[in-house]
Amino acid sequence: MRATPATEPGTTSRSRARTAGRSRTRDDARRLRPGLAVLWRSLTEVQIGTDPRWATAFTDLSPSATRALHSLSPGADVRTVRAALAAERVAADEAEELVTGFGRAGLLTDPPTTSVTGALVADATAWGLASTPRVVLDRRRHAVVVRGLGRTGAVVATTLASAGVRRIALEDDALVAAHDTGVGGLTARDVGTDRSGAVARLLHDAAPGVRTSPLGDGRADLVVLVEAGTPDPVLYRTLLTDGVPHLSVVLREASVLVGPLVVPGRTACLGCADLHRSDEDPAWPAVAAQLVARGARTGDAVESTLAAVAGGLATAQALAHLDGRAASTEDAALEVRLPDAVPRLVRLPPHPECGCLDLRDPTAADPSGHD
Repeated sequence: MRATPATEPGTTSRSRARTAGRSRTRDDARRLRPGLAVLWRSLTEVQIGTDPRWATAFTDLSPSATRALHSLSPGADVRTVRAALAAERVAADEAEELVTGFGRAGLLTDPPTTSVTGALVADATAWGLASTPRVVLDRRRHAVVVRGLGRTGAVVATTLASAGVRRIALEDDALVAAHDTGVGGLTARDVGTDRSGAVARLLHDAAPGVRTSPLGDGRADLVVLVEAGTPDPVLYRTLLTDGVPHLSVVLREASVLVGPLVVPGRTACLGCADLHRSDEDPAWPAVAAQLVARGARTGDAVESTLAAVAGGLATAQALAHLDGRAASTEDAALEVRLPDAVPRLVRLPPHPECGCLDLRDPTAADPSGHD
């Protein structure tokens, strides 16, 4: 029996890197990672998984072993695997080599200590493959503020709720307009009603346990600012001074800029982006001031594809921060432009004249270990 990465043309598999150091556990309670398809390739070959990062082909099998593996249900535990192999009269040494191969390939996981039900099962299954399903449950303890609840903001809020965040404060005093409907879930029946209330109803339908009331004295783990034209310095400077992480989403004429995600005292801020822009265009401060005023007057209408793509990207960046991973938009932004709406990474390093890295969240632990 041989186990080799099952890659698609033009892809690079990282299976070998993932298998290094894997222990040869024989614990029957371990199971195949949920969500992995078991696929027949030939009379002597089976593939487990389809993602090039972990898909593995097991070759040179006996036909009976191929039949046994192809009969397995997704997420079968090792005990079930052994039973299926025994039922097909697979030789003991081949059966043991297969189980060991599963472990070496990173295809086995420990049984869950807590259960996920309902719509979150799909999220937990996918994250169980990419990292750990625990991140989905941990999202329940986070609090997020979404400010700006047109199409893009509604996508962000509803997707955060669907992904397991259970505390989402909604901020927007505007009324639902016709251009807010469609993408994001708002409908013609919502036109003329309060945006915050309408989006709150969407969230409660998608995730009945979510709370959407204001945080009050509670601290947000992240604030998502969805604005038209350019970020409002009054908003982001307050968040920066208070040490509150925030993600900027700027709606432009035929594009959306997702990012940067600002971690005060650690990453470039929105002021850095303004300073870089001013270096290139000395008139930018005057233009930016007009855009802030214009955005407040004209609202945040956005094209359907841009709203969907940018809303999804913004949610992914927010979840990266909440999950404790580095977001792609730290010191950067993702620009989504028509007509193709394919995101492009734009670097936004700290500006030497800004001084934002001298700020520090007083509640954060010093990564250097010093007081």
